[in-house]
Amino acid sequence: MQLTLFSDYGMRLMMMAAAHEDRLVTIEETARVYGISRAHLMKVARLLVGKGFLRAVRGRTGGLALARPPEAIRIGDLVRATEPDFAMVECFKTGNACRITPSCRLRGILGDAVLAFLDVLDRHTLQDLVLKPEDFGIRQAA
Repeated sequence: MQLTLFSDYGMRLMMMAAAHEDRLVTIEETARVYGISRAHLMKVARLLVGKGFLRAVRGRTGGLALARPPEAIRIGDLVRATEPDFAMVECFKTGNACRITPSCRLRGILGDAVLAFLDVLDRHTLQDLVLKPEDFGIRQAA
């Protein structure tokens, strides 16, 4: 199983905001630190603001900050919000045309695996991922 880049970027943006709780972080700064697409990160930020994970401050001195304390943000909730689905195989999808679905046991096993994956993520919060600002290679103002 592999998470989408959207989820990856979402977690990176959340980690950046959590590490800099004393100030707003910008899309430009975050894209530069990680070496990722600014345009893609904008879409991720828009979703995370809409879902209540981040808050946005508009204007020249604006940016992003966590909308809730990092210990209140479960990683599982973040992944559920950013992943389009968890359809690992055809029989998970709408319009399934697999001929053996009625007798196949794979769907149940993989379904259990996805639930176990999300259960592990639900046991961790953003607080478990918080780094120090200097871990991002950003110099702090003196």
